[in-house]
Amino acid sequence: MTTLCDPELLNEAQRLGLHHTKKETLNSALQAYIEKCKRKAVLEAFGSFDFDEIYDYKKAREKR
Repeated sequence: MTTLCDPELLNEAQRLGLHHTKKETLNSALQAYIEKCKRKAVLEAFGSFDFDEIYDYKKAREKR
């Protein structure tokens, strides 16, 4: 039987995360990984946009 992950890591993550099942542990770990990747993408994009310093968002709201 082939395992998809290191059983020791999975057991430690399950214990530390107080998860009841291995499935719950893996889903939690995957969610955390996805959120980390999304945050990294946002941080990498930071500073790559040009902002108009004189743009008045309050005036733009009034025009609606």
